[in-house]
Amino acid sequence: MKFKIVYDKPGRIRFRCGEYAFEREKETAVFLILKNCDFVNDAEVHSANGSILVYYAEGHRDDVVSVVRNIKKEDLTEETSGEFQIKQIDSDFSDRIILTVLRRFVTRAILPDPVRRIMTFIKGIGYVCKGIAALFNSGMTVEVLDGASIGTCLIQKNYSTAGTIMFLLNLSSIMEEYTHARTKAVLRESLIVNTDEVWLVQGDTDVKITMAELKTDDVVRIRAGSMIYADGDVVDGEAYINEATMTGESLPVHKKKGSSVFAGTLVEEGSVAVRVRNLSSDSRINRIVALIDESENLKAGVQSRAERLADSVVPFSFIAFGLVYLFTGNVTKAVSVLMVDYSCAIKLSAPIAVISAIKEAADRGITVKGGKYLEEFAAADTIVFDKTGTLTNAKPELAEVIAFRPYNKTEVLRIAACLEEHYPHSVARAIVNGAAERNLIHEEEHAEVEYIVAHGVATQYRGKRAIIGSRHFVEEDEHVEFSAAQSKAIEKASDNGSLIYLAIGGKLAGILVINDPPRENAAEVVKNLKNAGIERIVMLTGDSRRIAENIAETLEITDVIAEVLPEEKFAEIEKLKAEGRRVIMVGDGINDAPALAAANVSVAMNDASEIAQETADITIRHSDLNELVTVRRLSEKLMKRISDSYHFIITFNTALLAGGIFGFLAPATSAFLHNSSTLLICMKSMTALEEKKQKKFKKIIKILLTTYLIYDIILYGYFGVTESHSFL
Repeated sequence: MKFKIVYDKPGRIRFRCGEYAFEREKETAVFLILKNCDFVNDAEVHSANGSILVYYAEGHRDDVVSVVRNIKKEDLTEETSGEFQIKQIDSDFSDRIILTVLRRFVTRAILPDPVRRIMTFIKGIGYVCKGIAALFNSGMTVEVLDGASIGTCLIQKNYSTAGTIMFLLNLSSIMEEYTHARTKAVLRESLIVNTDEVWLVQGDTDVKITMAELKTDDVVRIRAGSMIYADGDVVDGEAYINEATMTGESLPVHKKKGSSVFAGTLVEEGSVAVRVRNLSSDSRINRIVALIDESENLKAGVQSRAERLADSVVPFSFIAFGLVYLFTGNVTKAVSVLMVDYSCAIKLSAPIAVISAIKEAADRGITVKGGKYLEEFAAADTIVFDKTGTLTNAKPELAEVIAFRPYNKTEVLRIAACLEEHYPHSVARAIVNGAAERNLIHEEEHAEVEYIVAHGVATQYRGKRAIIGSRHFVEEDEHVEFSAAQSKAIEKASDNGSLIYLAIGGKLAGILVINDPPRENAAEVVKNLKNAGIERIVMLTGDSRRIAENIAETLEITDVIAEVLPEEKFAEIEKLKAEGRRVIMVGDGINDAPALAAANVSVAMNDASEIAQETADITIRHSDLNELVTVRRLSEKLMKRISDSYHFIITFNTALLAGGIFGFLAPATSAFLHNSSTLLICMKSMTALEEKKQKKFKKIIKILLTTYLIYDIILYGYFGVTESHSFL
């Protein structure tokens, strides 16, 4: 790549490669080449003039120059990157806003008045036509009122007011489009299926490979509790697959040889070998993003009510127009009323505020699947925690292995790790990691494993039935008897943590003691949630009551529900809801899925099983439980912002209507103040609920708009400038 260095300071360097150095479609490829370098902190790439701006770590200037020099145009491909797409959306938004405002100034300053009037008339006719179309297709909507307002101004030859209305509507439209586009990009980036390793079927064995090594037509095995990470066809096995992300149907679908399966769906029971048909899961991502953006069921109730209210108010604006004209006979006063309506600001402010809050949450690593769940989170008075992997350490540790003859500790741990490595649960990972730390290699000597939800794992090991799981599973379901010596050892070991039981051939082979202490900040989180208005905090777990109560005492949780099965967890959530509680459920395992689905709003942490993350309404992509407090704070501030916006809209617009009716405000002034207030409300709705720092381009935009509004107010309100002299 040939270039010229046009800026060179420590930590920052800009290259100018020329406008034909690479196409716009190749910008992402250049960006990714730079971002994949450890010494590059950030980069900006623009094909228009071949500009490449690189922010790099100190001492790596020559490395950056070398990387840029070695970029070859012919090697660049059309890549996709969520991070780069977000940067482009930000850049395009700032360009559009600045261009729109400057064009307004320049047009008014340079073009003769007759030319401006013709341009305004042509643009206005477009709005009028859109309003007429909306009237016939959708009834009395905001578009009808916009068209009527602009049309009335054109009939009165009040081109200045018509132009102002269209200008402000254009700005509002740009801002709304930007918010939607950026939110979708952030969500799309966060929802990509990030599976690091997969099980490749090779003959009679399954081999673990990285996702990057997976190719089309490879056969992979996907077991219960795992997400299907590629579209494909079942070539072996049977399973019940949850396709809610595809179809919205909550009941699992039976799949067998010849059936098609899709990326993003979940295996609830069974195991299937799938021949990969398509590695891309982008279609799934688009479905989820569209669901968040468009589904009426996922909108915040306040948002849906606002949209319905906005359209229902429109007829009253026309009625008010008619009544004022009927009683006063003054068309100017009547038009002043028509220039003001509640619906526009109401309809725009709520959805923009909601989707901006979802975007802000996504920026913090929190995926919210709809505005409805933020509203529910703000209203909740009860939070229910699963214990293992949620309140306790995200990575439980293997504390002890106890073996019973004829097996020794090494054999017990090796066999247990071999069985558990197939399943994505924190306890299973603790056993596998414990074996790895002790340098135990566990070759697969067992047959196909079966995952029994909320119980454990079963298979054939050297011709004998081997099971691993809870005491309930081993003793009551599988009828394994414990000797007196074994019972004594179990009772003693239970003081040190949770117990996992391994039985082979109907005999207890050993137990594994899992030490699962509370997360470091769990007590602080419980306290913060209480301070945030959560009245009741409940621990819900399948573990023994003694262990659960010990942890609850440490965390100052008074409500403990222990030794429950998944269906009982579901029942406990339903019982709380029946008491009138608004319930948040936080879980991480496959066995938490029913309870997560039953709660008013559910949350999964980053290390949760895939089925828990898919079932949950909110997913936190960090291990910090304090993000629950962040969500609570964001959701409450969102509800307050919407409420404050409503109060302002009603108060301000009522004052404008009164001013128009009593002749204090001319139609142009009413229109300007109304549309300006709508624009400002939308701008306010877009701002971060918590973050104080603003990006540089946002500051520039706000300065431009504020200057414009002050200038316009002075011209209209103080000097009384006429249409022919005003830049408006």
